[in-house]
Amino acid sequence: MNAWLIVLLPLLLCYAGMTGLSLAMPRHQRQVWPAVALAPPYRNGLRALGTGLLALALLPCIRAWGPSVGVVLWLGYLSAGAGGLVLLLSWRPRSAALLAGVAVAVTVPVLLTS
Repeated sequence: MNAWLIVLLPLLLCYAGMTGLSLAMPRHQRQVWPAVALAPPYRNGLRALGTGLLALALLPCIRAWGPSVGVVLWLGYLSAGAGGLVLLLSWRPRSAALLAGVAVAVTVPVLLTS
């Protein structure tokens, strides 16, 4: 796997996962979609999707660096993804959600084919 992919895949997956978890909360949901109130099943789906993406981000970390270093780097990617989301969610909330969708659309096929 390319070195850039090893760095970008977990970061984008962590960002998308954190976005899914944040959009499951009504406060952040109102930031992104002010006129829409998601029903509880959709919020639960966003939580499940976010959790799954965060777990999926662990896979390239362990594959590239092994379990001991990979888990530690995954924790760092979690922090970096959450930090990027906080900054983008406070500046351009709709762009934060759009970027998460693009991140999922780009990273999941690359991860599954590599």
